[in-house]
Amino acid sequence: MKRMLFYSLGTILLTACSSNQPMIVVENPSDFDRKGEIVEITVSDLGVDFYTTLYTLKDKKGNEVPYQLLYENGVAGTLIFPVDIQAGAMSAYHLEKGVPAEVKPKTYARYIPERKDDFAWENDLAAYRMYGPALADENPGNGVDLWLKRTDELIVDKFYHDELQDGLSYHVDHGQGLDCYNVGHTLGAGGIAPYTSQLWVGNHYTTQKVVFVGPLRSVFILMYDSVTVEGRVYNQSVTITVDAGSLLNKAVVRYEGEDTPFKLAGGIFLHNEEGKEFIGKEYHTIAYAEEAVSDAGLPSGRNYVAVYMPDGKDVAKTDKHLILTANYKPGETFTYYFGGGWSEWKFLTDDDWFKAVERFSSMKTEPLKVTIK
Repeated sequence: MKRMLFYSLGTILLTACSSNQPMIVVENPSDFDRKGEIVEITVSDLGVDFYTTLYTLKDKKGNEVPYQLLYENGVAGTLIFPVDIQAGAMSAYHLEKGVPAEVKPKTYARYIPERKDDFAWENDLAAYRMYGPALADENPGNGVDLWLKRTDELIVDKFYHDELQDGLSYHVDHGQGLDCYNVGHTLGAGGIAPYTSQLWVGNHYTTQKVVFVGPLRSVFILMYDSVTVEGRVYNQSVTITVDAGSLLNKAVVRYEGEDTPFKLAGGIFLHNEEGKEFIGKEYHTIAYAEEAVSDAGLPSGRNYVAVYMPDGKDVAKTDKHLILTANYKPGETFTYYFGGGWSEWKFLTDDDWFKAVERFSSMKTEPLKVTIK
């Protein structure tokens, strides 16, 4: 393996010298292929000015690669792009002056005031929503709703339009997927809550903010006030990042208030508790598979949910939830990942989903190595 990597690096450096261009070199240290994974690099390290010049990104074969620029105070700060790299291999990319092709959108996030303040988002694998203030009379929790989809096209706006304008319910599969996941006052498909002697499931979000929406990455923030833990009251923020091709969403959580430590629990609601559980303690993951049934009562395959918590150590079952917990101190940020999938799109069996969750954990603990040569 080391010999192959050394040879690949030599070839890459020769290419860089001949083209007189900085080369972005990506190395896959894993023993499995990495496909469509988003990598990022600091723009200032590339020595180019995206403000005055247009660039295309090319791989070592000269094929154009889609990319997205993330801006900080109006300046391009980070470059992100998807890579396909075989196990133990390297690949190289470089910028050339030119007009880049339009990037097909694979992520999306939007506040939905026309549907009782929902906040919805998606990538090419699944769609999600969380509930807002206008739904308060129905006592929603701070859990995550999962929308199953069988297309890499964006469907959130279409589903809402068809439901609200044309009366075509998104609770029934019309060919692109459906919402058949019941949340109620629970953590649903991977929500998070404080955990002491009980699970402190919260309420709907209070305010929301879209940071940016892009074809390869979208980011937004949900804020919650009056989160109660054993009589103590906290403000909570959750910053969610959705990447194209990513199995799970990234969530960065922060509580502000009395500094008494408590545990945080990433949870999966077990509904009728007849599904199949997966507990991967060595991977810091929990996952669940269960029957999906439309509002019309039609079997709709299997829906899947998972939580990956890098600091998660303990697994428990409480209040019809499977939870993964970690220690937390208010005022600090806490990162975990959550999401779902469907047997009708990408994951044909329960084991396919569970293996994908294991692999996601391995990808995070052994990230791709990105350098400039």
